[in-house]
Amino acid sequence: MREGFCCDSSNLHACCHKEFNGSMHRSSDYKLEDPSCNPESPLKVTFEEITSAAYKIKSGIVNTPCTRSHMSNLTGMDIYLKKDFLQNTGSFKERGARYAMLMLSPERRQKGVIAASLGNHAQAVCYHGHLLGIPVTVVMPIIAPIMKIQKCKEYKANVIMDGKDMAEARKIAIKMAKDRGYTYINGYDHPQIIAGQGTIALEIMEQVQDIDAIVVPTGGGGLLAGVAVAVKNLHPDIKIIGVESERCASFSMAMESEKPVATPIEGTLADGLAVPMVGYNAWETAKSLVDKMVVVKEEWIAVAILRMVELEKCVVEGAGAVGLAAILAGQLNEFKGKRVVLILSGGNIDTTILGRCLERGLAADGRLVKFKVTVSDRPGGISELCKVIGSIGVSIKDVIHERAWVTSDVFSVEVKVVCETRDYAHSLELRDLLLARYKKVKFDDIPENMAAAPTVEP
Repeated sequence: MREGFCCDSSNLHACCHKEFNGSMHRSSDYKLEDPSCNPESPLKVTFEEITSAAYKIKSGIVNTPCTRSHMSNLTGMDIYLKKDFLQNTGSFKERGARYAMLMLSPERRQKGVIAASLGNHAQAVCYHGHLLGIPVTVVMPIIAPIMKIQKCKEYKANVIMDGKDMAEARKIAIKMAKDRGYTYINGYDHPQIIAGQGTIALEIMEQVQDIDAIVVPTGGGGLLAGVAVAVKNLHPDIKIIGVESERCASFSMAMESEKPVATPIEGTLADGLAVPMVGYNAWETAKSLVDKMVVVKEEWIAVAILRMVELEKCVVEGAGAVGLAAILAGQLNEFKGKRVVLILSGGNIDTTILGRCLERGLAADGRLVKFKVTVSDRPGGISELCKVIGSIGVSIKDVIHERAWVTSDVFSVEVKVVCETRDYAHSLELRDLLLARYKKVKFDDIPENMAAAPTVEP
């Protein structure tokens, strides 16, 4: 094992007793916030550490299937899906969490661990802490989903709701680790977390032969780093592709700046990837091993979630869908005719958010359309419109009509309609039909660039 990598977390925890000065809410007070993630001396995780993790965690981790996708023929690629959302807590985060806790000394186990997380890492730490008899405290920001908070409580963890965002929750957790003797476990940059996440690549390479590329959802970079090390050591010719949302492209920004940099984060469907700065250890480990980074638009993530539900019967969160989103958007066309593995990293999506994602996916796919049309306000005017729409098999979802704001004449009414169509071509057929029958028709955002996206056969 390489010198400088602390396999025993008690060594890392000893660093926690360095003095922190002043209030915990001022970022300038924490030049070295996490002793396992030192920007001045980052640690590069090795292949040997990943194989060690694989041996140690295998009794407590699900060896998830990696099956050929039904979308292979539609996309022109031989796609395989690594379904790590089938872990007990619904995400790959269990791999690193279990390994990090297994490597604690007896003294550290007794004192307990602490983590800061919006959901998946928190659930993984709570679940495996419960299995291993290790006391767990998690600090979750007030914006954390209620479902994920409740899951952590079910695993008998001490759940603290504090901090307006992850940055504040993280500082609170680190301060508590120092004050109470807990071991702080970073969700994406702790060396043992990275090593644990890399075990997913070892499983993939056992399950699928002759792989050309592995597509990895990327946030803080821990999964990307672990996968890159494992793959490049065994099969250097396999391409490693990282995928981010355009609203949280922190790894791409790091590549442009040649170092981790603070990146503005906006609301995204891939909330599990919304990390404002790549981890220092993850960056040091992965920077020379990644072949390509792809940044996808939000509408393609919504379409990918929809495709997963319709064609694969898989419910995945936005972070787990970004790999497919990149393919649907045409950003990985160089792999047409080749074998590509997509890591479906998580399935913990709130049911309310899932509903919104499916509707947004339908809209982005050109299958949920909205338009305004001015029709006669005489008896039968709106009825005639409905007959025209129904004549080509379009389903009306909502109708609203307005009289007061129609300036053309008092015998007209503006009707706002939301319709569901079979596919993009069906939406265009509806548009052409209405334009031929009515003088004033305005469609909102029929996405012409979606025409090439693989769709469900009617």
